[in-house]
Formats: sequence, C-alpha cells, structure tokens
Amino acid sequence: MTQTRQTFAAGSRLFSPARLGRLDLPNRLVMAPLTRNRAGADGVPGELMATHYAQRATAGLIIAEATTPNAVGQTYPHIPGIHTAAQAAGWQRVTRAVRDAGGRMFLQLQHGGRIGHPDTSGHVPLAPSAVPLPEPLHTSAGLQDPVTPRAMTEEDIRSTIADFAHAARNAVAAGFEGVEVHAANGLLLHQFLAPNTNLRTDAWGGSVEGRIRFAVEVVRAVAEAVGPERVGVRISPGVEVNGIVEPDLEELYPALLAALAELEPVYLHVEYADQERPGFAMLRRAWPGTLIANPKLSREEAAADGGAARGERLLAEGADLVALGRAFIANPDFVERARTGAPLNELRPEFLMHVHGAEGYNDYPALVPALV
Repeated sequence: MTQTRQTFAAGSRLFSPARLGRLDLPNRLVMAPLTRNRAGADGVPGELMATHYAQRATAGLIIAEATTPNAVGQTYPHIPGIHTAAQAAGWQRVTRAVRDAGGRMFLQLQHGGRIGHPDTSGHVPLAPSAVPLPEPLHTSAGLQDPVTPRAMTEEDIRSTIADFAHAARNAVAAGFEGVEVHAANGLLLHQFLAPNTNLRTDAWGGSVEGRIRFAVEVVRAVAEAVGPERVGVRISPGVEVNGIVEPDLEELYPALLAALAELEPVYLHVEYADQERPGFAMLRRAWPGTLIANPKLSREEAAADGGAARGERLLAEGADLVALGRAFIANPDFVERARTGAPLNELRPEFLMHVHGAEGYNDYPALVPALV
C-alpha cells in the first residue's frame, strides 16, 4: 500500500544544496542512523547492508547506523562494529557501494554502556555507575532481564575514550566521510550526562562540569584522531528513553554545547527536535555551527509526507539539515518522492529491528528500480 501527499513548492529549501564542512550536499535531507540488526553475528556488514545503503544514496547525507567501537560496548545481537579488521572491511564494501551510487556517509559510533548483556557481547557491561537498565532487553538468547553493569574505573574510562578514537580512524580508513559520536538515547555518553545513571563522586560525575566531561573527552579524542571537520555529535535533551532522567537539562546542555563548540565538530544532531518547544530555540542559539534537526513525528505526519513538511518548518526556524528515519526505511528514493509528491510506501514495522534478512529492508520498491 502507499500513502499520497502534496507536492512541495519548487523553491523548498529541503532540496537546495548545502555545505557541511568540506562536503557539498545535493540536498538537506539526511538519512538518520537506524538500528536494523542486519550485520553478521560477528558484527561484520555484508552485501545486504551494502545494497540497503546504496539504494538510499540520493539522501544529502547518510548517517549509518549505531556501530560499536569495542566489544563490550555492543548493545544487541547483529549490531555492526568497527573495531576489527573484518568489520572495517565489511564497512568498506558498504561505503564503496554508496559512493558508486553518488552518495556520502558518516558512521555513528555508539557504546551501549549498561545497555548490553554477556549473552550478546561476552562481557559484563560497563557504565558510569552500577545502575542496571530498568527494563528487559534483547539478547542473543532472547528477551532477558538486564544485568547490573560494572562501574567504570579510571582505566576503563581512558581506554574507552581511546577505543572511540581508534574506531573513528577505522571508519575514515573504511571510506566514511566522518563519524557521529552518539551522546543520546540513554547510551554510554548519555548515561554519564544523566544524574540518575551517573552516581560518581569523582571528576567524571557529580556536578554538571563533571558529568559532561566524558562526552567532551570522547569528542576531543575523536576530533584529534580524524579532524573536527569529520566529527558530528548527536544529543537528545529531555528524551527519557532507556531510563534516562535529566532534571537539570536547562543547565546541562548549554554547558555541554559550550564545551563542544570549542572543539569545533562539523555538526550537532538534535533528536526529537521540535520548533514549538523553547528548548530547540535555546539549542539553536547556543550552537554556532551546523545543526541537524531530527523531529519526532506523529503517525499522521509520517504517513502524510514522511516528515518533509515538518522538516521544512525546522529549516525556517534555524536548522541547517533535517534527519528523517522511517521515511528512508520505507522509501529508498525518498528524496525524489518528497520533491515530486509521489506516493510513499507503507512502512512494515514488524521488520524494523531484531529480525534479519532482506524482507522489510531491501525490498521496498523505488519509483524507478535502482541500479544497485
């Protein structure tokens, strides 16, 4: 089935070119990072993933899915990694396919922190403090109760920062234009930011300055490894997914953005961006560089146009680029459909995560079959 929508005006900024650091983007529509569990059991991307991303190469920028910088950081089964030679070689096949199709890619680097399980990674998860996830999670043995993570030592913290830098170098060597450091969605960096998951009393916790330190040091190390023009950062202020609570976000995020801005990453990616919330305007004022806005869409908005109308409003309110997820999942040629008002494919949510294979992944039809 398909959903129909109205055609955008020819002058819509969504389809105008943009500059991102040293990259020229043909449009302002970004394919958001999307966990899809389609890598091998060893975290190696295969031809399935190469085909998937090449099909969607008309996006102004693709931010590839959350990818682990080390073994202990793995969240769920069949999540890709970028810390072994085989994983890097697999990603190189993906970036080559996307480049051959005319696209550009960043890779999101994600450490799960307490979101992990020994049955999946082979390791007890590490986190700022020994505070378990408050809900079951998917593991290699099925849905299970979480384990209590081990609180990170100073050595753990330093080695994890180094692992992020090494993963960034691997990503660039594998053909990515850059990397996005994931500091959102209740993952490790976000766990350091939030006072309910960071109970530390040392220099990595307590005050706002202490809680932002890990995220800042990760971004610093990654920027030193590959250059700030190749580094983006994703945040999700006030998003309480995975048990995160941020009672002081109005103090926390201005401090974080001020510290990050000194490192000059090429973009800030804000999840659940909403121009009607005062927080979005605050973030836009506080961030001096390129801002990617990722809106939270109602079911009606997603069905109507995949979020394009909301994206156009966000551009008018100060965003530079707009990241959309489900629209790109169901429509490999979403940019063309949005530009022309062509019908959208209906999303099949049962194939979004924790399944494998091409069904609901590479079999969504394009208006014109892609040559991949």
